[in-house]
Amino acid sequence: MDFNLTEEHLMIQQAARDFAQNELLPGVIERDEKQIFPTEQVKKMGELGFMGMMVDPKYGGSGLDAISYVIAMEEISKVDASASVVMSVNNSLVCWGLQEFGTEEQKQKYLPGLASGQIHGAFCLSEPEAGSDATSQKTTAIDMGDHYLVNGTKNWITNGGTASVYLVIAQTHPELKHKGINALIMTKDMPGFSIGPKEQKMGIRGSDTHSLMFTDVKVPKENRIGEDGFGFKFAMKTLAGGRIGIASQALGIASGAYELALKYSKERKAFGTEICNHQAIAFKLADMAVNIEAARHLCMKAAWDKDNHKNYDVSGAMAKLFASQTAMDTSVEAVQIHGGNGYVKEYHVERMMRDAKITQIYEGTSEIQKIVISRAVIAG
Repeated sequence: MDFNLTEEHLMIQQAARDFAQNELLPGVIERDEKQIFPTEQVKKMGELGFMGMMVDPKYGGSGLDAISYVIAMEEISKVDASASVVMSVNNSLVCWGLQEFGTEEQKQKYLPGLASGQIHGAFCLSEPEAGSDATSQKTTAIDMGDHYLVNGTKNWITNGGTASVYLVIAQTHPELKHKGINALIMTKDMPGFSIGPKEQKMGIRGSDTHSLMFTDVKVPKENRIGEDGFGFKFAMKTLAGGRIGIASQALGIASGAYELALKYSKERKAFGTEICNHQAIAFKLADMAVNIEAARHLCMKAAWDKDNHKNYDVSGAMAKLFASQTAMDTSVEAVQIHGGNGYVKEYHVERMMRDAKITQIYEGTSEIQKIVISRAVIAG
């Protein structure tokens, strides 16, 4: 085992850190408060190669490994989780899904724009009655010969209003249950495709979350990903990698909150000394540091499994489960260490606490991760 980052990894870390501090930090409070999508910042992430990190250079991507992706996600999430979730969805779910399972024609058509950040994508699985139970797809894609006719509703779609490419999971053969589900590439200019109002969220308020409605949308057969009935397997395989991205986001939120709390504890004085010198605060910092380091190792292990073509279902689930809990615990303690200042926006940690909660919910709740992990350990 070698725990050292390569020179390339260190360069990526520094580039992501500089971008987060110089481009994301200014205005991050206002974007959160007013729910402003980080349009210009997302474009710059694309220019720096952060929107298609694992995409083959022949399709316009950076051609980097999953460890590089974890490193960049952590640094960007330290400052702005709303921006990092755009990056995560585009990399883990949309670009990776298309590159891994799409036809050559689909890759040539969509990946260059997505990988460069000129456009970005959305992954459309959740529905009013299909969240954790992804098999219960009510959105239908009726086979009409040369095209599918799509009807239904998708909920909680990140990048729902700003994306250009949508990967939509829909049921074609209900009698086959999950084996009758397909994955289709859709675009918002297709007639019958409509976008609902922006969701009013507790956290990641700068990200763009909408419901999508489809009314007799005609989707050409060549827009199907994989063989007929491959959609559910496509969704599960894609989400397994997506969990590494969200685990890295959670890690970044935790490490960002910790760094702010540590800095504040060395400046704030109480009872004649800096509060970091009080055991009550020092022990909080120790717990935070240990959990963040453990979360980072779990994220790196899952990324290493992916890079080495090993099964990363369980390691990804473990990383997401632990890192999301660490994000929640660390951000709450960061607010506590800041005292009254932690409760106001200008110190950032209250936003991080609100942002942290969603990492325990989207791309598979913590309870779903425990199902994945427990099944694996019981099966041996």
